[in-house]
Amino acid sequence: MYTERSRKNLYDDKIFSSCAIFGMINLKGERFTSKKPVRAVSCMRERGNGLGGGFAIYGIYPDFKDTYAFHVMYMNTRAKKRVERFLTRNFRTLLSEEIPTENSNVILDPPIFWRYFLEPLPPRLKDERADGDEYVVNKVMKINAKIRGAYVLSSGKDMGVFKGVGFPEDLAEFFRLDEYKGYMWICHARFPTNTPGWWGGAHPFNIVDWSVAHNGELSSYGTNRRYLEMHGYKCTMHTDTEVIAYAFDLLVRRHRIPVELAAKVLAPPYWEEIDAMEPRKRLMFMALRQVYQSLMMNGPFSVVVAHHGELIGLTDRKKLRPLVMGVEDNVLYISSEEAAIRFISPNLDKIMRPSGGEIIIGRLERSRVIEIPTFTRMVQIK
Repeated sequence: MYTERSRKNLYDDKIFSSCAIFGMINLKGERFTSKKPVRAVSCMRERGNGLGGGFAIYGIYPDFKDTYAFHVMYMNTRAKKRVERFLTRNFRTLLSEEIPTENSNVILDPPIFWRYFLEPLPPRLKDERADGDEYVVNKVMKINAKIRGAYVLSSGKDMGVFKGVGFPEDLAEFFRLDEYKGYMWICHARFPTNTPGWWGGAHPFNIVDWSVAHNGELSSYGTNRRYLEMHGYKCTMHTDTEVIAYAFDLLVRRHRIPVELAAKVLAPPYWEEIDAMEPRKRLMFMALRQVYQSLMMNGPFSVVVAHHGELIGLTDRKKLRPLVMGVEDNVLYISSEEAAIRFISPNLDKIMRPSGGEIIIGRLERSRVIEIPTFTRMVQIK
């Protein structure tokens, strides 16, 4: 059972530059086991410290691929009862079960983990005049903000987040991830920035379809958070990674901005670069800078972002945190270190180190990898 001891920082070396991030996607949508993702992130063990680790897996629930899968962490049974009453009022529950875990000597005082496969109640959707994703976002915000002792780890369809206090390879064993398959995995090692090492604060962070693993520290966190809260997001974890997940959800899902341009909101071109653009493009980037000024993310960061059909890698404009991509056959890898990629895939077809502000996108439906250097061109890799 969870205790407050789990939230204490047992280490003194809070070095923000050392997180490990890793992601891989099979561009044909073929599902694979945890073996390669776990081996890759464990290769970067020196970047971790045992205070946080986790995985987001896509394509994990093919039998429930059209229903929302809530992974919920409970610190006590009272919180579980309150959440389940709330879910009963707002959703039809197709299945409710404990997430299987393994007894471990290195994972201490774990909370209760439960999963629910849910469909929004049509009358409630009609009353709130919301589509399914918007409805789910609103309910997740209420649970995380209002029900003490409960936290929704993930809430998307056919995906799930497994995370906690510990090294990633130990958490993979604890959550029995060798029993799952998915076509896309992202992983993280180390504690969440600016929070103690505790179960709910570990990476990846998720909201509906979006999951983020992050290395770095956003000095713009306060500004970003206030802007997102104006749009109804509640930043209950008080960590900068949370705002990255919500920013992608706001820009791409709500505002329907293409992922390529959403990345340029978070890590925009410099003004002198915008001034040098041809007139039509210059007007577009000026508008993005002006409208979304408070979503621009300052400070060192590299991120791996996942949502169904796409794996995304992005760094700050000066690339103060490392990021490497590799391609072999139909698999795209994105990692903090090249060694982690070569450890599981020694015969790469391509290896590349994106420049600052450059976005890498692996797209499932088109079975291709796209590089978008800075702001000027797009290259397709067969």
